[in-house]
Amino acid sequence: MINHITDNGYMVAYFGILAAFMLTCVCMSRFGKYLPRDMGRQYAHDGSLSAGKPRGAGFLFVIVFIVTGLLFGDWTRENIIYIILITASMMTGFLDDCAKTPWSEYKKGLLDLVVAVLVAVTFLNFNSNEINIIGTDISVSIPPVIFGGLIVILVWASINVTNCSDGVDGLSGTLTLITLGTIYIAGNVIGKNNEFSYLILLFMVCILGYLWFNAAPSLLMMGDAGSRAMGLFIAIAALKTGSPLIYIPAAIVLILDGGLGLIKVALLRFLKIKILKNTRTPLHDHVRKVWGWSNTHTVYRFAIIQIVVSIATIYLYVL
Repeated sequence: MINHITDNGYMVAYFGILAAFMLTCVCMSRFGKYLPRDMGRQYAHDGSLSAGKPRGAGFLFVIVFIVTGLLFGDWTRENIIYIILITASMMTGFLDDCAKTPWSEYKKGLLDLVVAVLVAVTFLNFNSNEINIIGTDISVSIPPVIFGGLIVILVWASINVTNCSDGVDGLSGTLTLITLGTIYIAGNVIGKNNEFSYLILLFMVCILGYLWFNAAPSLLMMGDAGSRAMGLFIAIAALKTGSPLIYIPAAIVLILDGGLGLIKVALLRFLKIKILKNTRTPLHDHVRKVWGWSNTHTVYRFAIIQIVVSIATIYLYVL
């Protein structure tokens, strides 16, 4: 908003980024102690180590993102709707973080579905139903109904794989940073630097402010409030590039880490099909429990894999 009342919009945006980081750090240090306490994760590797730590820090960094975005960003009606939906996703996660009895998977899945449908309706109302194919000059026009269904799948999957990847100090936040950075660079390369691009940068620095306190050994954890909001934001950012298929390479480690567990459980529960019998999911539990990786090894190596794939992906866009 400040951009509209000054002639030096770029400098305002510059200070907005710095303000977002500093305000996130201040909120984490001042208000983190008031967050609900984690009860430990029964089936996660070393899940008991998180017991007693403040969780739900996603509530704080999403609020900072919204405030700084309103102050320094260029808001459109479309973006305002997205922010409302991100807030809703964050709040459902935060209420689950606060609950003494965790919400059921079906309840959370249904809420995610509602958000996904609203994102699809919003996107199709303000954007074209034509997408660019990564690494080519090919554009494909998809019938709105089919495109809407694909958007719902993308958003729902992104929310849940990001949520499932939140199990090691710094892991999901670091992977989300790399994913969003990849999407931001690719969007600029193909000329999709729009009013949403600046919001990507603000969201990234808010995550960095959180990671300042989440690096191992963590002082607090993001909880569902953060992971669900991050997953939703990633999906919207990918859509706004005009090439939503970039989500696959840009978030491949999140997809594999969190997604394989979702597929494994769904096949077993609904079709009685057993897969990956000797593989623990999420994969970050497998590499720590079976392969003996430390938490630091897991974060660094998963991040390195994603960076390599992201560099290759950006190269395709530059061609």
